[in-house]
Amino acid sequence: MGSLAGVEEGFAAGLAGVLAEVGPFLDERQRRLLLGSAARQIGHGGIAMIASATGAAADTVGRGSAELEAGAEPDGRVRVRGAGRKPVTELDPGIVAALDLLVDPGSRGDPMRALRWTTKSTAHLADELTAQGHRCSARTAAKLLTAMGFSLHGNAKTIEGRQHPDRDQQFRYINEQVTAFQAAGDPVISVDTKKKELIGNYAAGGREWERSGQPRKVNDHDFPDKELGKVAPYGVYDLTANAGWVNVGTSADTAQFAVESIRRWWNLIGRPGYPAATRLLITADAGGSNGARLRLWKTELAAFAAESGLEITVVHFPPGTSKWNRVEHRLFSYITMNWRARPLESHEVVIETIAATTTRTGLAVRAMLDTSVYQTGIRISDKDMKAFEARHLHRHQFHGNWNYTVSAGAEQNATRPKSPN
Repeated sequence: MGSLAGVEEGFAAGLAGVLAEVGPFLDERQRRLLLGSAARQIGHGGIAMIASATGAAADTVGRGSAELEAGAEPDGRVRVRGAGRKPVTELDPGIVAALDLLVDPGSRGDPMRALRWTTKSTAHLADELTAQGHRCSARTAAKLLTAMGFSLHGNAKTIEGRQHPDRDQQFRYINEQVTAFQAAGDPVISVDTKKKELIGNYAAGGREWERSGQPRKVNDHDFPDKELGKVAPYGVYDLTANAGWVNVGTSADTAQFAVESIRRWWNLIGRPGYPAATRLLITADAGGSNGARLRLWKTELAAFAAESGLEITVVHFPPGTSKWNRVEHRLFSYITMNWRARPLESHEVVIETIAATTTRTGLAVRAMLDTSVYQTGIRISDKDMKAFEARHLHRHQFHGNWNYTVSAGAEQNATRPKSPN
């Protein structure tokens, strides 16, 4: 009898040594079942003996033995059903409703909401829930948000603001103009000024491959360099040729600068590409240096028309719809991608980076630096504008404020596709 007890004690001690070695590799259930199996091998008194030898709780050993007795099978679970900490939604049934009120977009307009003027990070949400009596951590808040169907999102630029009632009809009119000009072999360009860029060793958006731990070091401030300042890239995109031209100005973004950019494109690229052309179609935004209401824009176009011998038709996109202008997503977007994470240290870097922009669909881009000084604040009186319109401006039947033809003189009749009206 004494000999058997010694064997059992030796077996228990050996198990303790095994657990000390492999225990860190076992999960809670595996450890419990191993202890229970050893107790079953010893028989009567085995639970107490194994618990004493291994330092495990007798209840843990007993539960492991009972699970094996009941026919436990591998099911991927660590704890028995019902064991472990209760879900927070069971402990606090009102927490989901409280969280939903905090993140509900409708609560943004309520100045009494605690998170009205703060970011809705999981940390802030957890703090506010706790303050309301719902104990919660940031991790728990994140899990609850996921279960509620929320996920992290950025802003989506889809709302165009108040839509003009003739918005869609103007789009159709622009399309008809473009189709007619292209069918006749006449040039069609989309124009706009890209966002001004700081010149110098400044941080640039985006990420680029660098050696680990060696990011590009840039200035910790964005104050403009007194000598280099900013540049205003004015883009001209040829819809037919899928080619871009960018005039990089170092002065003000004025109507004179806009027309000079088009003039340079025509003299260097447009005229050689369209030697027989007698007219030009320009699609432009409703605002900016080429805005539909800008008098200087129209008078400068007339001067260009006289120089080039072109009859110039302009069609503007309705207010708030500039993203549909082809130059934005056919030229500017690719330029932005090409200089991501690249500080624009000099004018040369800007020109070379723009000129290196290509796409798999064959986009080719040329760029030029324009150091001319363009005066701001030039005004044209009502009297002078009225006389100018009589000689040089023909407003189209459909929305003449958006669609018009500029010529060198009144003797030149406007030639344009039939209005949808």
